[in-house]
Amino acid sequence: MPAASLRALLAHSIDYAGMFPPCSLELEPALGKQARYVRSEDSWMLGAFVLAVGQFDAAKQILSQFDPQHPLRVSVLGPKTENAAAFGEALEETDEVIRSFSAHNVDLVSVVQLEMFLPHDVELALLREARPVIGNLPAFWEAPLDKAEQTIALLAEHNSDADTPTFGFKLRTGGVTADAFPTSQQIAKALVAPATHQVPIKFTAGLHHPIRQFRDEVKTKMHGFLNVLGAAILAAEHKWDAHQTSIMLQDENANSFSFDDEFFAWREWKIDIKRLKDRRKFVISFGSCSFDEPREDLRALNFL
Repeated sequence: MPAASLRALLAHSIDYAGMFPPCSLELEPALGKQARYVRSEDSWMLGAFVLAVGQFDAAKQILSQFDPQHPLRVSVLGPKTENAAAFGEALEETDEVIRSFSAHNVDLVSVVQLEMFLPHDVELALLREARPVIGNLPAFWEAPLDKAEQTIALLAEHNSDADTPTFGFKLRTGGVTADAFPTSQQIAKALVAPATHQVPIKFTAGLHHPIRQFRDEVKTKMHGFLNVLGAAILAAEHKWDAHQTSIMLQDENANSFSFDDEFFAWREWKIDIKRLKDRRKFVISFGSCSFDEPREDLRALNFL
């Protein structure tokens, strides 16, 4: 049985994105894996299934592997648009597809969040127009790293008018080539900003392994998901600056991380279970094309 603090940190944290690089599975085998994962002993770690909106019609035809006790939870990936006008139109079209999909086999499927890229010219007024389009569906908006702090501030301003902060930021943490991986300092700045503004954040790409390490397949160091999730939590809890946050992100020693039934700790910094669960309301999940690699690595480290 994993430690309670590990369960708190990783509960529903892995959004399975098997259709995306580097795995790039077809729809049917990817859904087949999701159906097995929701029935596995590690299903407590499993988040949503990342599905591009253009695949919804095809997915309707192959849902028989799911049932009301093991439903398909979907994170919708909306289209990438070049400007604010196209964004508004694409959002309305995406919402129509979501409504149609959600009405199909309601006991088997639920759409739990939207992920979509924000064009450079999106302003607060358009975000306010977006909210009634998608209703209360949580949305995570992606922007280039050089616009992360600006975008997070914009989302925080939007959320200040809402009862709950349902607009969050999506941070890209890697890819399939070395140049797709941001530095620890870049990630640190993008973690400190949402912690300061209490903007929800989720991550995508490159977080296959628990601890930061060099990987030959990408010829660079990949960020660890325990580093990233843990740094987001501890930066918020202890009001870290970007420098302190980057130190944790760069740590390649698994022994720096400890989990028991009362605390999660990195080196001398710790957080108790209750505070950890509260912080997880703003540190949501990470997309990974593999649900197997993260678990295998956690077992190899004796965390599972």
